[in-house]
Amino acid sequence: MKAVADYLRQTLADVLPALMAISEQEASIKPLPDKWSKKEIIGHLIDSATNNQHKFVRTMAQKEITFVGYAQDFWVAAQHYNSRNWVELVTFWQAYNLHIAHIIEYVKPEDLSNTITIEKSGPFTLGFIMEDYVEHLKHHLKAILPDTDIRSKFQNIYNA
Repeated sequence: MKAVADYLRQTLADVLPALMAISEQEASIKPLPDKWSKKEIIGHLIDSATNNQHKFVRTMAQKEITFVGYAQDFWVAAQHYNSRNWVELVTFWQAYNLHIAHIIEYVKPEDLSNTITIEKSGPFTLGFIMEDYVEHLKHHLKAILPDTDIRSKFQNIYNA
């Protein structure tokens, strides 16, 4: 899993300058009333990090586990991410994901086959949800950075 952790770290390094170049005003714009701003997307990715940290660690501790999903729109709205400072959000998101990469790097190989069922979906192996976490993150980063050449650096984790 070191390759997955390194890939996450490299993705963070690749996108950080482009994210930091986004202005506070631009980060706050909602493209439509029911669509997330860039701040809200990063907020969602913070929520994803915290939920996945729990999934990863709990699935390491048990061979099989059932986990609740989360109401992502509610989480984003309840935390008022659009009123947060952009640089603070991005800095926190990056730090949290460096911790996620650390968890992924040090997972015991024998735990990767442990399974998790999420809201009656699954079961999924721990290895799969760790790899899928990075793909989910990239999906949202592409929405934040649609007009930059950073998108060309993204490839499927299996091709990294």
